[in-house]
Amino acid sequence: MDFPSLRVFLSVAEHRSVTRAAAALGRVASNVTTRIQQLEEDFGVLLFNRDGRQMTLTREGRLFLSYAKRMAALADEARHSLSASSRPATLRVGTMESTAASRLPHILPRFATVAPHISLRLTMGATRDLARAVLAEEVDCALIALPIGKNAAAWLADVDLCQLELAPLWSEEVLIILPPDHPPVRHASDITVGALAALEAGCTYRRMAEDWLGRLSPFFMTIEMSSYHAVIASVLAGGAVGVAPASVLSQLQLSRDMVQTVVAGSAETALLSRKNGGSSELDIFRTALLSAGEDNP
Repeated sequence: MDFPSLRVFLSVAEHRSVTRAAAALGRVASNVTTRIQQLEEDFGVLLFNRDGRQMTLTREGRLFLSYAKRMAALADEARHSLSASSRPATLRVGTMESTAASRLPHILPRFATVAPHISLRLTMGATRDLARAVLAEEVDCALIALPIGKNAAAWLADVDLCQLELAPLWSEEVLIILPPDHPPVRHASDITVGALAALEAGCTYRRMAEDWLGRLSPFFMTIEMSSYHAVIASVLAGGAVGVAPASVLSQLQLSRDMVQTVVAGSAETALLSRKNGGSSELDIFRTALLSAGEDNP
């Protein structure tokens, strides 16, 4: 007995006709008849009563039918399982642009070596938007930033963090970037330009810069930029101060005579994921990130 013969038997039992079963299976009728005869020879019993063109199950045929259905279901399950295991697993990862630019290029090659069977699908966004995406199950996890010393629930007040969990990874200095000819700055009140160049609303670094500006912020116009390169360009043009994590400035390799910087505070990059929503792929990715955090505190 083989699986093709099993399929033929089930089709004849369903359609009660060799002709209709052959049409459903895409076979010629003689092939279907031969398969049924081979099964009956193998078992030494008649599986069908022949009444003209009508095929009805014998007592032995009805007994075999229940086994045939179970064997067919197991075969389908095995085929599906093997097919699924041959496809690479996909992990949907949300990330801030700064992390994608300065941190992930060093982490992802090592991750690919450790877990070549996992495909990463990256989505860029600001911290607030990424947290919402994790909550909505649009991504499996996200790399976000939170100010050190601030309560996460208060910082992301519009996100239900009770359903989420945070794994701290590494800290970042958040820098206010000044034009090279700007007078020295010790406090926000020393700033002489009236605009802040930053990424989109929801960006932790932008909000930290606005908090640092404090009482001056109502008099500041925020110029929303699409990238940190655009932020730097606005600062170099002289009409704005900017904000970026120190790792991004290090990546851009700006010399001291090109810009000035003032520390606005520190932020912690963390991996955000849903509680009870883990997977082996997420566990491997988290381990790779934690290892990178130990290498680059």
